Amino acid sequence: PLMRAIEARQKQIADGLAAGEEGRQSLSRAEKQIATMLSEAKTRASDIVAQGEKLKSETVDRARNEAKTEGERIIAAAKAEIEQEVARAKEALRNQVAALAVAGAGQILKREVDAKAHAELLAALQKQL
Repeated sequence: PLMRAIEARQKQIADGLAAGEEGRQSLSRAEKQIATMLSEAKTRASDIVAQGEKLKSETVDRARNEAKTEGERIIAAAKAEIEQEVARAKEALRNQVAALAVAGAGQILKREVDAKAHAELLAALQKQL
């Protein structure tokens, strides 16, 4: 009976040592798996950050290009409007000059033309211009 007790105790110790070794190996495998998972998570996080930076950069570039295009469109429209205003002003000025010329000619034709009257009419026309 004593030998059986010793053998049983040795078996328990051997089983305990085997279980401890198995636990140590299991822990080692778990640590390796955790390290692998952590590395993969860091890689994925880095990829996500890189994608976010790329998307941000693309969005900023797109907005910048759209703003530039819109600015160019506004400038072109403003230039066209200015050209139209200048053309209208020139036309109005031509009409005024023509009206003044006709009025001046009418005044000249109503009066007897001598050098003094001619000079007075031209001076009056200059003041009107």
